[in-house]
Amino acid sequence: MELRQLKYFIKAAELQNFTDAAGRLFITQSTLSQQIKQLEDELKLPLFDRIAKRVRLTEAGITFLPYARKTVKDAEDGKEILNDLMNLHRGTLMVGVTYGLTNLLTKAIFDFTEQFPDIHLKIGFGTTQDLLRSLDEGKLDFILSYYQDDKNGNYVIERLFSSCMALIVHESHPMAGKKQVGIKELQHIPLLLPSGGYSIRNYLDRILTKHQLPLDIRMEVNDINTLLQLVGSGRWATVLMGSSVFNHPELKVIKITGDGMTRFGTVTWPNGAYRKKAAYMLYNSLVENAKDYHVESSLEF
Repeated sequence: MELRQLKYFIKAAELQNFTDAAGRLFITQSTLSQQIKQLEDELKLPLFDRIAKRVRLTEAGITFLPYARKTVKDAEDGKEILNDLMNLHRGTLMVGVTYGLTNLLTKAIFDFTEQFPDIHLKIGFGTTQDLLRSLDEGKLDFILSYYQDDKNGNYVIERLFSSCMALIVHESHPMAGKKQVGIKELQHIPLLLPSGGYSIRNYLDRILTKHQLPLDIRMEVNDINTLLQLVGSGRWATVLMGSSVFNHPELKVIKITGDGMTRFGTVTWPNGAYRKKAAYMLYNSLVENAKDYHVESSLEF
């Protein structure tokens, strides 16, 4: 069994198409098919059902996939450890971030790349759930989000700063002159909200259930930038963290008062995984920039 075969198997499992997987791997389809067949012969079980031009994981393939990913990730971590021991400031760092924390990550990256220009950064955006899935699959080194609900011990979560949930409105909105609003006042305001999958929506839903508070939800949107553009029309408001409006100076941030309105910006690491030196370097930059970020977030309110 070779690492190359495992990488081919993983890519084919992700794309469910040998032709597409071969293209992504810059090899021929016949080479990929041959290597996967050799892997199946060694395991003495088929990993894929071949259906016309597509493939589908068998039960054996589904069972084997997380172990293949872990083996490849462990090998890559071992290589990174050796690079770290040699003080080679090179390699690739993969970071996931939710939309509301883009500004903080951007500031940290400016400082980080000044010191370590040879490290290749890959930045992925998504909902917290999507990013956690990628973290579990070894596709990210850490994620920057407001996630703080790990109950199974799968992650190590480190807090960067605290911030309050906020009602976001256009400067022309009737609520724009307010500095704060109570949680119960939200039920009288036409709202657009993020779709489920965003941690802030899940968090808000729990609070609303606790208070038995219905809202006037006019629309749910699965893209935060689009959501903010719609709020910019002045017709609706939304509920997000105040940090989400960094690219929208025409929007106003109104602090929501009440129990449970404070959340923490966090860095989430996979528990037990090796942490690259480059990841520590960027994390330290995030910590430094979060000091000013906390002040800015407070001033927004």
